[in-house]
Amino acid sequence: MSRILVIEDESAIADAVLYALRAEAYSVEHVLLGREGLRRLREEGFDLVVLDVGLPDLGGFDLCRELRTFSQVPVIFLTARDGEIDRVLGLELGADDYMAKPFSPRELVARVRARLRRVGAPAAETGNWRQQGAFAHDSAGQRIRYGAQELALTRYEYRLLAALLARPGAILSREQLMADVWRDAPETFDRTVDTHIKTLRTKLHAIDPQRDPIQTHRGMGYSLKP
Repeated sequence: MSRILVIEDESAIADAVLYALRAEAYSVEHVLLGREGLRRLREEGFDLVVLDVGLPDLGGFDLCRELRTFSQVPVIFLTARDGEIDRVLGLELGADDYMAKPFSPRELVARVRARLRRVGAPAAETGNWRQQGAFAHDSAGQRIRYGAQELALTRYEYRLLAALLARPGAILSREQLMADVWRDAPETFDRTVDTHIKTLRTKLHAIDPQRDPIQTHRGMGYSLKP
């Protein structure tokens, strides 16, 4: 049974989230404050966090930043702050998904289920890995390795890198990448592509500082040299 921590200070919203998740047989714990949530995350092994941004004691962005210093547990932001800058910042800080209030509990459950399914994939080493230069891609398990190390990718980072790997050497415009990677988030702006390219480069550089496989083509787009 997957364990989920909900960090939300509005009782009506928390009740709706708890009811929806428990109806799907998830084990769910709820805390009202960010610092209490951090304490529980340090103490216990949760499988996913549903996190509000506007907490009274410690903002969700600051909480996520601190969380990423000791854990890669998946995080789904659930917040009234739905501006592009807020969404981009949340993803840059390491969140895996971002839902704006008001929200559909059914959609939240679907996103939780999908994220937990992807998290469970790395435990099985029987995936069908396809080697592409320094990269290896298991499309069924939605996993990518760089060198000998599996990358810890958010949903959109994975989709973006997979799109580039699917056409090595080809220059893909921002518009092409938006249509392919952010197909379920049509309100997203093309600047998001640049932000995610930056975070991908940071993760790749941490593994191999001597290479930069993602190439920028000014006024055209991006390509990947495996």
